[in-house]
Amino acid sequence: MSAPTPFAIEIPDDVLDDLRDRLGRTRLLPDSPRAPRAGITAGYLADLVASWRVWDWRAHEARLNSFPQFLVDMEDTTLHFVHLRSDRVDAPALLVMHGWPHTFALQLDFAELLPDFHVVVPSLPGFAFSRPYATGPMTEHRLASTMHTLMTEVLGYKTYLTYGEDVSANVNDLLAATRAQVVGGVVATHAHFPTGRERDSLDDPSERAFFDRLARDHELHGAYGHVQATRPDTLAVALNDSPAGLLAWLCEKLVEWSDTPEGDPSLVERRISRDRILTEAMIYWVSQSIGTSFRPYYEGADQPDTIPPVRVPAAVHIQRHEADYPESLARRFYRDLRVFERLTEGGHFTVAEVPQDMAVRVRSFARSLDLVP
Repeated sequence: MSAPTPFAIEIPDDVLDDLRDRLGRTRLLPDSPRAPRAGITAGYLADLVASWRVWDWRAHEARLNSFPQFLVDMEDTTLHFVHLRSDRVDAPALLVMHGWPHTFALQLDFAELLPDFHVVVPSLPGFAFSRPYATGPMTEHRLASTMHTLMTEVLGYKTYLTYGEDVSANVNDLLAATRAQVVGGVVATHAHFPTGRERDSLDDPSERAFFDRLARDHELHGAYGHVQATRPDTLAVALNDSPAGLLAWLCEKLVEWSDTPEGDPSLVERRISRDRILTEAMIYWVSQSIGTSFRPYYEGADQPDTIPPVRVPAAVHIQRHEADYPESLARRFYRDLRVFERLTEGGHFTVAEVPQDMAVRVRSFARSLDLVP
């Protein structure tokens, strides 16, 4: 394992010229009859494509490069990460993990609001500027091992707090459950899900009703996951070749999963600005990582595994798309539950949508553990 080396994003001009050319030749389609109310629409996509074509990437590249970024060779990947060190040498360390379809960039507004923490924001293997694992599947146990090694062996932290969203939510729980001697606390906005077999044995009506509701929603909205789990390479060819297609695929989920009303998809920009949407699309485009970002789906890292109960202090903030998550589930799994609340704002991309609110919550949790003044 090598020492981390500084990294800066430097996209060649010819890549940007090619992108603008492709965007200028986009063949857009009208909405299908009786199109779903949520997600991307032809009009909004056309607006985003037009914006992307004239968008000043260099300004946003400079903004990203203002965050200290590094690459490190470890295990059989090269991991990309942002490391924001506090002026306080003894500040607590916080690991902030993204999921799909977002990248590390969507977590940075939140990270910079925590100057009293050492904040580490990695790109998961196969996302953005991290290479995928060279051998073997991408599982939640493997991701947990990689993240723990980054925090302890690479960066030298003796203890750290952890936070994860989407496919890294299971990793978040796994770190807290199996590395309790080092993980000092866990923050969750995607609280623990039992496995399918464990759900079948639930006898609490509210718990069964929650997972029944999720199953109904998945029947209507889960096609993306089925395709990514079964035909990832076929889909990736199209998205890696068409910037408009890539933008539509990513933005549909940003619209559907954020805490925004149905109807007008542009309302997503109340939570996730257009600049941040285009930054996400650009990172996928220039890194050509959309195909490898599907690996959690077809290699199983998106499926909850059996995890022992978490016994370290936990703060659970239920995001809006899981507002009916039963408190009983949380109390059974997080045995030292210090906070349980249902957020009034903030959806699937919680720390990106309400960064100030979540920064206050994380700081309050750390203060309760005597980690910050």
